[in-house]
Amino acid sequence: MTWTGKVPTFGALLRDLASDAVAVDEVARAARATSPEVARLPAGEVRRQVVLLVTSGLGALERHEDPAGRDFTEARRLGAGRAAQGISVAGLLRGVQAGRDRAVELVVRHGRAAGIADEVLLEGLLTIGRYAAAVEWAVVDGHRAAERELVGTGAAARARLLGRLLLDGPAGTSSAELARFGLRPDGRYHCLVATQPDSAPSHTLHRQLIRHGGLLGTVEDRLAGLLPRLPGAATVDLLVLVAPAQPLQRAPAMYALCLAALRTATHRRLRGLRRLTDLAGETALAAQPALAELLRGTLLGALDPTDEFHRELACTALAWLDHGQRLDQTAAALHVHPNTVRYRLRRLREVTGGPPVEEGGRCTVPETVHWWWALRSWLDGH
Repeated sequence: MTWTGKVPTFGALLRDLASDAVAVDEVARAARATSPEVARLPAGEVRRQVVLLVTSGLGALERHEDPAGRDFTEARRLGAGRAAQGISVAGLLRGVQAGRDRAVELVVRHGRAAGIADEVLLEGLLTIGRYAAAVEWAVVDGHRAAERELVGTGAAARARLLGRLLLDGPAGTSSAELARFGLRPDGRYHCLVATQPDSAPSHTLHRQLIRHGGLLGTVEDRLAGLLPRLPGAATVDLLVLVAPAQPLQRAPAMYALCLAALRTATHRRLRGLRRLTDLAGETALAAQPALAELLRGTLLGALDPTDEFHRELACTALAWLDHGQRLDQTAAALHVHPNTVRYRLRRLREVTGGPPVEEGGRCTVPETVHWWWALRSWLDGH
């Protein structure tokens, strides 16, 4: 981070640090390096919490709020979420405090480099220190409140086991521990991942799915589970990804694939229960954005994203590929005459040189994949 011009205020310094990816990474790494329990969490999740807490503290500083009167709902939610993931309050605090210490070092270093007087830095750090103490208290309070609730239901042990199975696999887990929650070492289970873990639909879905047995809980701030049987159609307005039944050894791989497919389905604004295999092609293609950019530049470079007619041509061609290259089905889906579809496909060929088929012909499978991917990424990117 470099500064030019006039000396920034303490608040401006914090704001820039919170938006500096390198600084945020340093704070997150300090937290993960000091606490092995926090280190088990995905790095992106730790970075997100760092930014959330810093920007929240910045707001308190700018409004000159008394920490005693501030609402620390986010901090309590953080503590409760870590309790559900099986992270001890001691391990959580080690990570929080290590991250705070690293953040102070960065503030002092960058503040002095920017020309902020030491007395201004000291006053600002004292204010933030009072806020940080209140945050830590709220984190501990949320963790302990959730722990008390979880202990009564056995959910704490359930969450710890589920997180371990989905992130690390069953190695080191005894048959007795699996049996306690209805799992077998040689069993095959459907990995399930859903969105919106704190919403009412999520709780409704949880009640529906638990009837099938298996293990359900919150992992990385999402509802997740391992189910012995594939659930029926969900009746709640929630996006749910479910993988084919696999041995427990493959649970981490299935979980990672479900997360990738979840991003694809979210981008498409899908809802309800979705099979991982139904989104396999789109998920695999979405993992190669650089290749998609090259492909659409090669095949669709002649299209102008500001030209509505060109967008209409691309939408029609994509619908044609989505409907098996059938003019009648494409026309019905777009509510136009088949001749309109035929005309638009011909105009697209004139502008771009493809899809490379003659009138009434069909694309080969590789050609279909290339054009479908290029059209979809071009439309999404513009």
